[in-house]
This record gives sequence, C-alpha cells and structure tokens, in this order.
Amino acid sequence: MPELPVAFEIGTFVVLGIILLFDLLLVVKRPHEPSMKEAGLWVAFYVGLALVFAALMFVFTGQEYGSQFVAGWITEYSLSIDNLFVFIIIMARFSVPRKYQQEVLMVGIIIALILRGIFIALGAAVIENFSWIFYIFGAFLLYTAYKQATDSGEDEEHAGDNKLISKLKSVLPMSESYDGNKIRTVVDGKKVFTPMLIVFVTIGLTDLLFAVDSIPAIFGLTQSAFIVFTANIFALMGLRQLYFLLGGLMTRLIYLKHALSVILAFIGVKLVLHAMHVNELPFINGGEHIEWAPEIPTFVSLAVILATIVIAVIASLVRSRVTDNAAARADAAGEVADDPAVDEELDRAADDAGTKDRGRH
Repeated sequence: MPELPVAFEIGTFVVLGIILLFDLLLVVKRPHEPSMKEAGLWVAFYVGLALVFAALMFVFTGQEYGSQFVAGWITEYSLSIDNLFVFIIIMARFSVPRKYQQEVLMVGIIIALILRGIFIALGAAVIENFSWIFYIFGAFLLYTAYKQATDSGEDEEHAGDNKLISKLKSVLPMSESYDGNKIRTVVDGKKVFTPMLIVFVTIGLTDLLFAVDSIPAIFGLTQSAFIVFTANIFALMGLRQLYFLLGGLMTRLIYLKHALSVILAFIGVKLVLHAMHVNELPFINGGEHIEWAPEIPTFVSLAVILATIVIAVIASLVRSRVTDNAAARADAAGEVADDPAVDEELDRAADDAGTKDRGRH
C-alpha cells in the first residue's frame, strides 16, 4: 500500500485550516440566521470539497486509501447528523436566539476538532503498540450499537441537565438573559456570566461524548491517523449550515438511529475479527494469529455503510409520508364530523326517515 506523501498531508491541513478560519471569521463578523438557499449552498460546497479530496486521495494514494477515506467520511458524517438532534435540543432548552446559533455551533465544531484530535493521537499511538486494543474497540462499538438501537431518546431530551452544569449555575454569577453573543456582561454594575457560557460548556461535553463513540468507529475502517482526522474535519465542516438546512427534516429521519446502530455493530464485528486475525494475547489461541478470522475489505465496508444509510433515509421518508397522510385524513374526518351543515343534513335525513315510517303505519 503506498505511503501518503508528506507534502500532500501538509498541504491538506493548510488549506483546511484557512477554510475553517474564514468560516469562523464570517460567523463572528456577521452573526445571522442563514436562509435555506445560503445554508444549502454552503453544505453543497463542503460536500463537494470532500468529494474533490476523495478524488485526490484516489489519485495520489490509490484505491485502498481513497476507499478508506470515503467510508470513514460517510460514517463520521452520518454520526454528525445524528448529533444534530442533540444540538437542536440544547438550543431549544437554553432558548439560544436563532441569530447566534451559528456561533454556538461553530464553537462546538472547534471544540469537537480539538477533542477528536487528542483522541486520534492517543488512539493511533495505542494501536501502533497494542494490537489487542481492537478487541476493546470492537466490544465498545457493539455495546454502543445496542444502546443506540434501544435508546428511547430520554437522555437527549435532558441534554444539559447534569451535575457540572448545575454546579456552574450555583457557583458562578449568572444573568437571566443573553447579551448578544457575549459570555460576560454587566448587570447592576457587576460583571456576570451570561447563559451563553452554559451553552458552550454543554456543547463541549456533548462533543466529548460524541468523540468517544466516533473515533473507535473510524479506526475500524482505517488505521491511518491522517485519514481519520481529515474524515472528521470534512464531516464537521458545514455541520452548522446543515443544522439550519435540515430543520424540521431531522425529526423525520426516524430510522437514522437504527441505521447507525447497524453500522456501528458492523464495524464492531469487523474490529473483533481484525483483532483475532492479528491476535497476540497469550490466553487466546496460544498467542498466535487466528488465521480463519476474515479481514473484511474496505469496499465491502463502504457498500454496507452506504446501503444502510440509503435504506434508512428512504424508509424514514416513506414512514413520515404515510404518517402525514393518516393525520391529514383524521383531521379531515374530524372537520366533517364537526361541520354544523353536515349535522343539520343528518338531522333532516333522520326526520324524513321518521315521517315515512309513520306514514307506513
């Protein structure tokens, strides 16, 4: 397998750093709620950028590394979209003004990049020296997949309700309302924090939990720290615009969680099989590699991930349309039942029937 050119890696980080810096300055200088058109154009730009980078990966490094990036990017992007559910709940719970939600999301993305960078560096170092860590990663992903599939959503509904947030509110002087996008303000001549601080802390803690879930997942698709980090960057870039673009559609993707649980379970199994294939633990097969354990090719992983997401999205939209149609029919039936003209017509028909019945007698 060819090595990634150092110049290509450095150039990638320089270009991505400039784009992220420009995006951050744009949010800080002009806080606003983007229109659907603006959000759509930005999302299309970032997705197009990821596809261009994927093409460059295929050109510079070949099919294997290129496929690993695409599989990793799609997986991380899917997990990031699922994270938007929690972000929506956090924004609603803390009543963040729509005008400043872009800035909150941008800060959240920066925190996520820092945390994931730390996790990726640690994960790469551990994998380099301890192959048995794949057993732990695999078991963790299988457990996460189970939790994802059986999650009722109650934890998300209480996002932000934890001991640390409560402690901050009780210890720090806090204003009752926001002062623009400021973290600190002056109330009655005293400097106090605004609720924006609590929002940033909540977003940061949420990003930490997401990093713990997502990093083992992508290490199940590639062991290249460069691919892992770039896939995470491209997954997070444009996430704030996607937040405004999807809006109400998020609640319609009812099977997305199930799809993610399937993907995480698949990667978990792949990691366990890989751990068995390179096994060095003395109490398993005498410390020898388990040769019969198959190595799942990257193109198979990519096909499974894509198929799972497409099926989940289509099924979610079909289910939503059926539900909407049923609700519309129920509303229509209720309006007809409550219509005075219909009631009057029914009464007249009943009177006519009674008159004819008396005439026969």
